[in-house]
Amino acid sequence: MNVNDPFARLPEAASFTVTSATVADGAAWPPGQHASALPGGEDLSPQLSWNGAPDGTESYAVTVYDPDAPTGSGFWHWAVADIPATCTELPEGAGDDTGSHLPDGAYQLPNDARAARYTGAAPPAGDGPHRYFVVVHALDVASLGVPADATPAVLGFTMAGHTLGRAVLLATAETSAA
Repeated sequence: MNVNDPFARLPEAASFTVTSATVADGAAWPPGQHASALPGGEDLSPQLSWNGAPDGTESYAVTVYDPDAPTGSGFWHWAVADIPATCTELPEGAGDDTGSHLPDGAYQLPNDARAARYTGAAPPAGDGPHRYFVVVHALDVASLGVPADATPAVLGFTMAGHTLGRAVLLATAETSAA
């Protein structure tokens, strides 16, 4: 694991709170949040609840990012855009193939596996622990206007000028070298 901070070069933003019934901040993902290719993995997105977003929040985006993936650019596991400001919770499994548990108007962008859904943790065996930044971004616009087939990097670039606040929960995962 390295010390790469995915927010170090982004404009500062107010902090607010995100919690999860699925995983505690700083804890390891439960098996269900691992990739289905791993024993017990189900590719289930975590339950998330948030509060305390800055005044002026008109929408949210949610991202799950692993900066420790051995790619040189990390790995985006999930990206959801245009979550209405009235929404402050996503149920576990909202990131499935259908997106039917997302609020009206919200949509999933293709992750780095090119699937418009949540793809669970799957660090390479023996690669050590990986960090998963689960972030709720409070935005000053109701819609970012990002195409549904855009990458999470395009979402991040577009959000940079509209981010009022960030709520960050950190999860971890490791696959032992057996």
